[in-house]
Amino acid sequence: MQEKIDQLSERRKRILEGGGAKRIAAQHEKGKMTARERIEALLDTGSFTEIDAFVEHRCTDLGMDEVKAPGEGVVTGYGTVGGRLTYVFAQDFTVIGGSLGEAHAKKITKAMDMAIKVGAPCIGINDSGGARIQEGVDALCGYGEIFYRNVAASGVIPQISVIMGPCAGGAVYSPALTDFVFMTEKTANMFITGPQVIKAVTGEDVSAEALGGALVHAGTSGVAHFTYPDEASTIAGIKKLLSFLPQNNVEDPPLAKTQDAPTRRDEDLAKIIPDSSNKPYDVRDVIRRVFDAGDFLEVQPLYAMNIVTCFARLGGRSVGVIANQPKVMAGVLDINASDKASRFIRTCDAFNIPLVTLTDTAGYLPGVGQEHAGVIRHGAKLLYAYSEATVPKLTVILRKAYGGAYIAMCSRHLGADQVFAWPSAEIAVMGPDGAANIIFKKEIDEAADPAAARKDKIAEYKENFANPYKAALRGYVDDVIDPADTRQRLVGALAMLLGKRVQKPVRKHGNFPV
Repeated sequence: MQEKIDQLSERRKRILEGGGAKRIAAQHEKGKMTARERIEALLDTGSFTEIDAFVEHRCTDLGMDEVKAPGEGVVTGYGTVGGRLTYVFAQDFTVIGGSLGEAHAKKITKAMDMAIKVGAPCIGINDSGGARIQEGVDALCGYGEIFYRNVAASGVIPQISVIMGPCAGGAVYSPALTDFVFMTEKTANMFITGPQVIKAVTGEDVSAEALGGALVHAGTSGVAHFTYPDEASTIAGIKKLLSFLPQNNVEDPPLAKTQDAPTRRDEDLAKIIPDSSNKPYDVRDVIRRVFDAGDFLEVQPLYAMNIVTCFARLGGRSVGVIANQPKVMAGVLDINASDKASRFIRTCDAFNIPLVTLTDTAGYLPGVGQEHAGVIRHGAKLLYAYSEATVPKLTVILRKAYGGAYIAMCSRHLGADQVFAWPSAEIAVMGPDGAANIIFKKEIDEAADPAAARKDKIAEYKENFANPYKAALRGYVDDVIDPADTRQRLVGALAMLLGKRVQKPVRKHGNFPV
């Protein structure tokens, strides 16, 4: 028996060595951890249990019968993060470049299947050269099996993709199907076709970083939700995100302890909004003052910056916050902002995370480019996402709420459970300037001093219509509140809504305006 135990130890040692000392050193020289080091950093100390460590490929084509691949180029298993069960797989770039073959994919899909069965998050760490060419269609089959499970798990368990190296070709679609994508700056990249192929086909000369680096996907394409300067901070970011999320779609998010009193008032909130409705401010200053301890985790902070999406807490309870950002493009809604907010709303709704909307927008961005690119279709996503959501929905109208954007930002008409407005709120079909030009056109044109007349009519419209009281009169706004009371009113409303239940008509699924 001892001989067999020694044999087992020797086999396991070879597996733990991965691609060998030389390749591990090369990985470290690039500022990258190995697959096992990443897992150990992510999971609670000593909690990792590996599965399928002895799996090997069975390919014999193109010299693969001579190739040894310890662990088949991917480490899979489970452990805990903050004491909560989590499944994980990490591609090992030191073993055949982390390339994906049939057995490699089967290890991943087994971990995904187990995560779905037990209702635990699944985290995939990507660092791979792509499909294993020697295995041909078997490698493509492996990708398809992963994609199928990504869809099966969608809205059932949180799925997080972490890009810490190359991720190209078919490999990029799995992260795109998951809930959140993390990228490590300078070492991670994602693209369907790489620089060499692009050069050959189109003649364009571009580097991997410029084509699909972390900042490109964070700020331009919107593929990445979070980016961090190194792997340690990336892993810390994953842990923070998990602290806001439930284990699965039938659990509530974890309740955190907080020293921030639910009844805390903040007299300085009123000072954030400028007296002039055309002056910008940073809505994140409002978020910091309203939610627990001023702490929040912003999602896609570099993409569609005219809207802010973030996780925060109210009285220790996780909430998803959607807020127009007057500091960028005056907070108007456009195609990218609609896409960003809609996806975030649906993610929160899938995982029982209440929604808090902070409204300050003059409407949808006008322009030929927006219209031709489909702002109608994309803008409709926001209407659909809010209307579909059944979690508690709270809205605070801070300042401007005009036209279709008033409706789209979780108005009472899209199912908001409680709508509050600050005295600075302006709720109307359109802004005072435009409205005065249309309604009072004749009076302005016939006046002795048209400029003075126009100014008077704008002031008249503001006084009579651009305020929160008309909407409150109709019951579309539940209460007009002192900004200082915002936190306690939201905490109270959320506590009241925790028992909310909504029965929807039976259907296979709705037809989301993609």
